Amino acid sequence: MTGSPTEASTYRVSLDREACEGIFACLVRDDRFEEGRDGLAVLAGEEVTGPEAEITATFEDSQYERAKQAARACPVDAIEVAEVTDE
Repeated sequence: MTGSPTEASTYRVSLDREACEGIFACLVRDDRFEEGRDGLAVLAGEEVTGPEAEITATFEDSQYERAKQAARACPVDAIEVAEVTDE
């Protein structure tokens, strides 16, 4: 990714809830991750009402690096962060 850490960018965060083990290393690196009612991570504001295998959200802000830190911290690689490009 090019640009400064405070520059807004568009990126997608995917959370594989089947892979998540509820270790919550992501929570201390990006406050958009929260503990869900079922003891697994969720993205803030995303309502999980069943056994969804994956949650995906697109963001346009300057927190791309925080999301990447959360993904790197996940010991089971349940988080993927990717830039959204205009193609």
